[in-house]
Formats: sequence, structure tokens, C-alpha cells
Amino acid sequence: MLTMKWITGAALLACTSALVGCQGGADRAPGTAAGTPTPTGTVTSAPTAAAPASSAAAATDPLLSGKREVTITRVRGNGEALELSGRLEEGGDTGGRTLFVPTPIGGDRYVIKAFGVKDDHPANDDPSCWQVNGLDIEPELTIGGVVCDQDDPIQRFTIIAKGNGTYAIGSETRFLQHLPGNGLILKELGNAKLNTTFRFTDKGPADREPIN
Repeated sequence: MLTMKWITGAALLACTSALVGCQGGADRAPGTAAGTPTPTGTVTSAPTAAAPASSAAAATDPLLSGKREVTITRVRGNGEALELSGRLEEGGDTGGRTLFVPTPIGGDRYVIKAFGVKDDHPANDDPSCWQVNGLDIEPELTIGGVVCDQDDPIQRFTIIAKGNGTYAIGSETRFLQHLPGNGLILKELGNAKLNTTFRFTDKGPADREPIN
């Protein structure tokens, strides 16, 4: 009888150990799927979805990071930098704002802040932002400057790298184009070819202190 009890107890102990081993394996299985230790002790995680192209561009292109001031010049233009006064135009030389900070706001959208020259004048350090002129009539819209509000859809722009340090600038389905006699306008391309791109030139850190 004593022998029988010892055999039964041993069998129960073995069974219990087997259950613990099985449960331990089950606990490790999800961890193995989510991350597998490498020989060096690091953990490789499961692949994640790729970020949107513009978000990736903002992360890798310092000129689209919101941390650099730039001038913007039309590639096939007259060489004059863009200026935001009453309206965005090429080198109107009207004392408008010529330094811009494309600032990512999520997804593939940016607000484009505009500043005056750094001359210790407080007003030049308080940004205005590009905005589609709501008083214009389709199909040709202009861009003006207003108080910044990134939640306003007409202040959200797309900036697309086109290679060789050039960019296309758009709003919704329109692109910023130059038309002789009309200047810079936002226009649907339709079947037409994009004929206007821009070059951004780094002008230093975006470190302005706005007016309180």
C-alpha cells in the first residue's frame, strides 16, 4: 500500500510539472510573436505600418521639421524670394514677410508660418500664417496672411518633395502655380502638367519668441 501511494504521488508530481511547463510555453508564445530575442539580447518587434510619405519627409527633411526658417523661391522664376504682405507674391519688395517655417501638423499637412526679418522688432517675431483667400472666386485662388490657426482647413497645405531640393506646394486638390499676369495662384491642374516648383533655402533656426 505504501508503494502504491508513493507511485501515485510521483505520478501527480510529474503531471503537475508537465502542466507548469505547458503553461510556461503558452505564456511565451505571444511574446515570441511580438518580439524574438536575438543572439545579442536585443528584441526584434513585429513590423509596423509604414508612415505616410509626407510624415516621413517631415521626420527626415530638416526644412520641413518646423525647426528651420527658409526663404522660398520659384525654380523658374525671376530669382526673387516669395513675400507675404497682403498677398503671397514674388519679391514685391513691400516690406512683407520673407522668412517661412513649414510646420507639420499631422498626416501630410503643414501650416506655413511667416516672419519678418530678425531686427529686434517684436511684430516681426509674431507669426502670421498662409491662408487660402476665401474672398477669391474659383478656379484661381490666392494666398494671404492671417493669424495662425492650424485647425482651420484653409491654413493647411501640402508640401511634396520633387527631387533636387525642390518642392510642390498645394492646398486640397490645387497646386500653387505661376500664371503670367496673375502671379501665384492655387489652381486645379486637370490634365495640365505641374509647371511651378519651389526651392527652399535654409536661413537658420526657428527660434523666435512671439509677443505675449
